[in-house]
This record gives sequence, structure tokens and C-alpha cells, in this order.
Amino acid sequence: MSNWAGFLAPSWVWLFLLLIPLLIVYFLKLKRPRLEIPSLVLWRSVINDQRVNSPFQRFKRHLLLWLQLLILCSLILAVMQPFFRGGPDSSENLPVLIDCSASMAARSTEGGPTRLDLARKQVEELIERALPNRICLIAVDSTARRLTEFSNNKRVLRNALSKLEVRDVPSNLEDGLRMAQALARRTHVSTAVLISDGNFYRQDGSSSGETIATVDVELPFELRYDRLPKAGPNIGIIAFNARRQLSVGGEKGDSTWDVFVRVSGSVTSGTSGEVVLIQAGQEIDRLPVSLDVGESQRLVFQVETTGNSSLIARIETNDFDALASDNEAFLDLPTSRKLLVWCDSGLESFRHALEPLPGVTVFSAEDEANQPAMFDLVITSALPESRRDIESRIYLVVGQIPSDLVTMVSIEEGEVEVVDWQRGSRLLQHVGLADVQIAESPTKAAGVRDQDFRELGYEILATGNAGPLVLAQRSPARTTYFLLFQTDHSTLPYRIGFPVLVKNCIDITLHEVGLAEVQGQPTRVLRARTLDSNQNYRVVGPRGIDRQVRTGNDGVLSGIPAPFVGRYRILDGGQEVNSVGAAVLNATESSLVSAVQIVPRDKELAVSASTQPIDTDRPLWPTLALIAFVVLLIEWWYFQRKATGITA
Repeated sequence: MSNWAGFLAPSWVWLFLLLIPLLIVYFLKLKRPRLEIPSLVLWRSVINDQRVNSPFQRFKRHLLLWLQLLILCSLILAVMQPFFRGGPDSSENLPVLIDCSASMAARSTEGGPTRLDLARKQVEELIERALPNRICLIAVDSTARRLTEFSNNKRVLRNALSKLEVRDVPSNLEDGLRMAQALARRTHVSTAVLISDGNFYRQDGSSSGETIATVDVELPFELRYDRLPKAGPNIGIIAFNARRQLSVGGEKGDSTWDVFVRVSGSVTSGTSGEVVLIQAGQEIDRLPVSLDVGESQRLVFQVETTGNSSLIARIETNDFDALASDNEAFLDLPTSRKLLVWCDSGLESFRHALEPLPGVTVFSAEDEANQPAMFDLVITSALPESRRDIESRIYLVVGQIPSDLVTMVSIEEGEVEVVDWQRGSRLLQHVGLADVQIAESPTKAAGVRDQDFRELGYEILATGNAGPLVLAQRSPARTTYFLLFQTDHSTLPYRIGFPVLVKNCIDITLHEVGLAEVQGQPTRVLRARTLDSNQNYRVVGPRGIDRQVRTGNDGVLSGIPAPFVGRYRILDGGQEVNSVGAAVLNATESSLVSAVQIVPRDKELAVSASTQPIDTDRPLWPTLALIAFVVLLIEWWYFQRKATGITA
């Protein structure tokens, strides 16, 4: 139940002093003209009139005075801005989290409002009722963005709300709640509001069959989850990739690719349509697709390419489709070529294992005159920083300890046994190390823990009885594998696992450089790519995206946001040097599934969806100002109406 809260501007109470001058005016006696009268009968009315002009008698039956007092008091109270407290859901500072991820563009009917339109309308109503509360608008998509500070300025809040738009990325609810949590540390927040369609990243089924969302966040405030109505049926592309049929090595650059398109339907009803594959602007094939509720289907196309080729997969639906942004995806197929590998001349065992592999060209110091500017894979016994003349995406370093680990690991004499290794690692898949004997022992320094390696960015792939044996270090520009022992000082080259290890290294490189398998680029952030070092580039994308970026010393261009579906062009001056198409490619967003409950880290504080509007503080000053205006109109009408009297 609402209860009285007080005034927002009680300091304006001094305006009640204006009542004193108004009363003084009515204390003044009237100046009457002297007139001769024909009868004494009128003396009685004169005496009565004098009695009325005396103090405290003048106010009797004086309607004009009372109306003016009512108008003045109403205006003064309106200036003081009284309000009623809205109840337990009311909060002086109210963070409002608005979901604007890809699924918020979904509609219930053809031409109907999107989920974001409904959310915007709901927030506008909240802003209208909000004063004297202060609202902070937070947009939640793949990240959280604060649109306004805490404010009760309706113009500022509405202006920020009008600029809000859907981004074709998955929703990251945790980021939004963490931002609200950070705001609660700086100012008092008792309640936060989340307005969403309920399509969140982490979702699980409950025993009742309903969907719940889990967030790894502790909530220091009460969270109100306002779930929007569900959208209509939808079908979307959730995966788009291609795999080369034959081994790398075509001299003419001709390739045959198996192209895979996976489509998924929403959880509301079945859908059907056709998937059209477009190459270089021309339709080359189409396949029908029909999905029941919540189903997915994988379609396979075969594509012949000569050189680089751009593919577009597009869905043409038979019926209404709620979400349009997931109906198109892009894929760029590279030119067929051989894999370029550098291998030190002294690593004979590695060179011997590389010889029978098809589609691989091996270079060494003897081929310095013909070597390319950049390699795909470098197998060396020297650290990468000491080989600045050789650049590569993948390094396999043999018998060296990284420079930042020399105080943590040392090579000691004595045999070592392999204790454990990551069998799921791409480098060590199907490589048995149990019986490998190593004549030198990489040994950890006293007090060094495995956690210390991870904090420096290293992953331990194999461990001996004295310390790590195989490490991996990954960065956007390079992936480096370290064999901390000399393979020639072990029995590894004589094991069947050694050529498997070399083949795994080749497969990793093929995938990294896109020569074996290519995956579609999802929205959010473009994958890193290597260009000229220390160079300025311009990125032009859909919906007017135009930004300047610069590569570092390693020439890697990374961290470019891609919030919308479409093609992003990288320009050097006015010339295009690279281009990539980004699509939603997210099964959760295309499913349009809606969580009925949010479960934070403290499971006792689970938040259920609500459809009732939040009870906010209600200001009274508009009502008081309206009362003053109405009384003023009544006064004008009553005293300005045409006087009627007795005819002669």
C-alpha cells in the first residue's frame, strides 16, 4: 500500500509567507464615496458593512478570498514537489537493464512491433512514473553499456532511450548485472529492473520443463525481471563452415569444398523453407528444409573454387519468420596452396617425418634465396624472439626454455619419466608418451607451482616427475608449442607417436591458416588477422560503421567489434586489403527460448519473471498544479460572468 513520503523541495516552504500580503489587502478598509440618501432604511446595511470590515469578520462569506488562498497554497505545495512512496519495490536510485541482443528484434506478427519496441514503450512508461526516482539506463547485449547516469531528467532519459537499437549479438546478462552491482557500491540501490525477452546465454531446463537462466553473480539488491511476450516462429542459420575434400597441394589453385550449413528452429512452432547458396553473387544451389519444434538440420553443399571465393547462405521461408537477422551468413574460402614450413637443418627427425606428408613444402637455411616472406609453421631449436628473420603463425620450439621461465625451470642431468599428458590436446592427440625415455630432466625450481605457469600465459600439456615437459602459449598473433627437452636425447623419434605428433602440428597449422577448414565469422568481434605492422587501417561496416584502427609491431589487427550482420571491409587508404562477412550464428538467439526464472550464485534468491509494472514513487505536484488551474478558471468564470439585477 502506498504511504506518504514527503517533499522533494521542502526549502520552498517560505513561499507560504506570500499569504500574509494577500491577507493584509483584505484587512484594509474600503474607501466609500459620500452620498446623500433619501431614507434611513439603508443605515442598517451600512452598520453591517462596517462590522464586516472589522478584523476577522471580513473573511466571512468572501468567496474570492478563499479561492485565491486555495490557488496560492496549491501552487506553493506544487513547487515543494510532494510525493507518495511507491511501496517496497520503490527505489531512490533505479538501474534499468534493457536487453538489446539479436533476439530482441523478433516480432510476433508480420509488421508488428519488435521486442525492443515493446521494451522501449515499457521503459517510457516507467520514466513517466519515475520522478522523484533517479533512473540509470543500461543496455545489455554481448557487453553492458551505461546509457545515462542516475537522472530524473525525462528529456535526457527519453533521448538515450530513443537511440537504443538492437545489436546482432548474443545476450550477456552477467555483464549487465555486474555493472548494476558496481553502481550499487557507489550509491544506494535497493531494486534493479531487467526488461528482456528472456533469451539468455546460459539456460537449463527445470524439473517442470520450464527454462531457467543461471548467472554467476551475487545480487546485493532485489532484481525485478520483466519478461516481454514471446515472439513468433523462427528459423535461422546457426553454423556455416567448409572443409576441403582433398589434401592441400593443388598446383592450379582448384579446390572442391564440402560446405555445411546448420539451421535451427524456434521452440514455439515448426518452420520450413529453403536454404539458398550464393557464390560470387550467383545462386549455385538450394536445398529444402523443414523443422519441427526445436529441431536443427545440417545441409551439405559441394562447391568448386578457383582462387578466393565468397559464399552467402540465405534462408527463404515459406511462412512468417520472427527474426530476420539470422537468415543470412557469410563464408570466405581461401585459394588452394601448399603449406609453407620452415624446419631447422639440425632437426633431422622432424624433416624426415615431414617428407611423406602431401601438400607441404619444407624450407631450411639452405633455401634462403627462395624462401617466402612468411611461413605457416616454423619448427626450430631457437626461441622465436631470436629468429626475427622468420615470421609464422605457429611455432614448435624444441629443447629451449622460454626466456620468462628460466628462473622457474632448469635442465638437469638424469632420466625423466612422463607422468601425465593432455590426451585431448590437439598437439598430443593419439600420441602415447607412457614409455618414452628422456635423458635430460626439465626441473621446476623450489616453490614453483603449476599455477605460476598459467599466470604467465602457459598451458602445461605434458608433465614429468620433476617438472613440465611440453608447454603451449597462445596469443592473437601466434601459437607457440615448447618441447622443453631435446627430442634427439629421447626415444620419442623412434616411437609411432612421433610422426603422429608432427602430423598433428601440420593439422593445427592448416586450421589456423584456413587451408583445411573455414568457419563462418560470428558477430561480436572479428577474428584477428595479420597485416602490415604499425599501419593505420580503416574499417567500414554495416549501419554506418567507420572507424580507424592501427596494427602493432606484430602486424596483428584484433579486437575489432562487429555488432551487426553484414560485410566488414578493411581499407588501406582507399584500397580494400581484406573483407569478412559476419552473421549471428548463435543457436540460443535463433531458438527464441525464453527463461522464466533467473538463478544467481545464491540459489535462494532466484528471480521469477513478472508482467506487472513496477510500483514507483508517485509525484503529486502535477495534481496540485492542475487544482490551482481549475480553481483559477472557476474564479474567472464566477466573477467575470455578466451581472444580473432588478429592473427599474
